[in-house]
This record gives sequence, structure tokens and C-alpha cells, in this order.
Amino acid sequence: MSGYANRMASASKQASKRLLTASGEAKARWLALVATALREQTETLLSANQLDLANAADHGLSEAMADRLTLTDDRLEGIATAVDEIAALPNPVGEIIDGSVRPNGMQVTRVRVPLGVVFFIYESRPNVTVDAAALCVKSGNAVILRGGKEAVHTNVAFHSLLVSALETAGLPAEAVQLVDNPDRSLVGDFLALGDLIDVAIPRGGRSLIERVSDESRMPVIRHFDGICHVYVDQFADLNRVVPIILNAKCQRPGVCNAAESLLIHSEVAEVMLPAIATELLKQGVELRGCERCCQIVPEFKPATEQDYATEYLSLVLSVRIVDSLQHAIQHIDQYGSGHTEAILTGDLASAQEFTTCVDASAVIVNASTRFNDGGELGLGAEIGISTDKFHARGPCGLRELTSYKYIVTGPSAPDWTGVR
Repeated sequence: MSGYANRMASASKQASKRLLTASGEAKARWLALVATALREQTETLLSANQLDLANAADHGLSEAMADRLTLTDDRLEGIATAVDEIAALPNPVGEIIDGSVRPNGMQVTRVRVPLGVVFFIYESRPNVTVDAAALCVKSGNAVILRGGKEAVHTNVAFHSLLVSALETAGLPAEAVQLVDNPDRSLVGDFLALGDLIDVAIPRGGRSLIERVSDESRMPVIRHFDGICHVYVDQFADLNRVVPIILNAKCQRPGVCNAAESLLIHSEVAEVMLPAIATELLKQGVELRGCERCCQIVPEFKPATEQDYATEYLSLVLSVRIVDSLQHAIQHIDQYGSGHTEAILTGDLASAQEFTTCVDASAVIVNASTRFNDGGELGLGAEIGISTDKFHARGPCGLRELTSYKYIVTGPSAPDWTGVR
């Protein structure tokens, strides 16, 4: 099997070198062709997706995972719109980050360059196939896509239109390759190719990410658990709190930026918690709370310590009453995953302390955790939300798929031969 991975990675490396000189116009044309094909081939794409959905039970997919796998007309339009938005963003390749002229006349410029070859491995999210390809090629990278077997038919259909558009746009077809062999050992073969692949990006469950981190011979941009909190401060406005919490938990519970835990200040819990719980229960949310929560709202089930450390990805919410802002921050430090944390408050000092002290890829004030999203933050789309601190953090868009290099130009004066 190593020959299979080697051949694919070698082709990607060559494609990445050709992309270095590809014009922004050629990449923009490719993106326009992809967006058009997504809209024109809706029936074909939905039919392929139905084949995968028919096998969802055989693959043991949970309701949340099946929802992630599902394509609809609206979701396909959303994917096409994301491609349009990526096309409209500035081309990051060659962007001058900063520059200076040294006292000896030497010109020093730092410019953005592609990472090279990206090995992207992901589960159950066929829309990610298009997002990842669009972001990688626009930022000058070749990408090897390894989706889950549960989405194989959908991914093959997406890949077909992506490659057809590459060829029409005059770009190398090998810039976007799909691993269509479900053999799990192949993942290890690709991760061993540190001389051909520049970065690995896993997007899926903890076991997948831990395996990639352990076996990779190249840098890894990791997307760990999304144990996201909403903290209702003592200065929060109930009329604003309820719709924000409903969006954070219920709009799409199976995604990584959905709220998994609610913290509420003890001074407002008696008034706010019943109102919040009533609306969440109407949406079918199972509430698991501390002893004080259970005393205020009888519908609560007692929460365990494990509940506060769980990414449910479903209509289950852990809740705890805290006695201070500092108590809320301590809870998040203990149980949070560094993904997204939100505070609902009308007090500027509380908001500033929360945003300063909470360690997460995004800290949100008076809005839903769902806003930690590439599209919502103006990135067009994302290849994932990194919970690491190096090299990228938060939604990974075009710029996060680049590095930089220094370009140094000698002065016109005679003394240009080098360091003395």
C-alpha cells in the first residue's frame, strides 16, 4: 500500500510546484467553475449522497453524524456560496506582510507563501471536501483528501467536478486528489511521508486526531473537542439570553461550535434558569444540572463530573450554577477544550475580564458560540477550527494555509558582499 501513498504524494508535490506560478486569475476561474458545477449538478450530488445515507446505519452513525453527512438543496447552495466567497477574497500568495530597509541599504521583505502539500483527513462531512479543496488551491497548496468511508459516494462525486474544473481552468488535476481506498492502514502510509507532505490536518473524533498526532512525520494542525460554554453573567438581559442560548445549543447540535455546557450566575439563577429551561425543553433538550439546578427546575437530571467534560453533539446540555465570574472561568479552565467560550453580560468590566482570562480559540461576548465559524468571521469557509496555538488557531482559512519567507535584496552601494 505504501506505493499507492507514495505515488499520490509525489504527484501532489509536483502539482504544488506548478501552483507556485499559477495566476490568481486561473484560480479564480477554477473557483467560478466549481460554484457553477455545484449548482448545475445538484441532482447528481444528492443522488450520490442518498447512497451514503442508505448505508449510514451499517456504518453505525449517530443521529448527529448522519446529520453532518446529509446534503440538501439548501446545504449545496451554502457550499456553492462559500466557494463564491472564497473566490472574492484577496489572494494571500505573495502578500507582503512587512518590510524594511536596513542601514546598509539591504531591502528585507516578508511575503506569504503556500505550505505546499496538505494531507487532510476528515469524517462524515462531505461539504468539507469542497471547502478544503477551494481553500487549499486558492492559497497555492495541493491537497490530498481522505474522507470517511461513510461519505465515499458523495466525496467521489464532489471530487469529479473539482478535477474537471481544474483541467478546464488550466490547473494541474493532481492539485486535488481523493484517497478512494478505505483501507485504514493507508492513513499511516501517508503520515510517514514527511518528505513529500508538508502538513497534516485531521478533522473528526478524538481518536482520529490522536492517531494522526502520534503517527505524523509532518506538522499537524489539530481540531480537538468542542466543549463550548455559555456563561450567563449576573448583569445579563434575559430577553437577549434566551434566543442566544437556543441558537448556540439547538440550531445544529451536532457541530463542534454548538454549546455543550451552560453556566449561570447564582444571583440571577432563580429568575433566569426556569425561563431558559422552559425554552430548551420545548426544543427537546435533555438538561443535566448540578444540585442547585435540580432544586430550581425539577425537569433537570443530576449531572455527573463526566457530563461537564463531554462533547455531546446532540440535544443534551450540562448546566451549573456558579457564584462568580471567577468561578465560571475556573470551571471553563477545568472542563473546556479551548474551542469557543461565550459570556452574556451587560457589564463591560465582566466582558473584559472574561475575554482576557479565558483561553480559547474564540471568546464571544453577547452572541452565540456558533459564530466561531470561517464563513461568519469573513474567511469564506474554513478547513477546520484549530484548538492549537501553533501554527494556526481558530478557523483556518486562506492565510492559515500559508507560511512566509524572507526576500532579501542587496543594496546598490558597493558593500553588498555579505556579513563582515
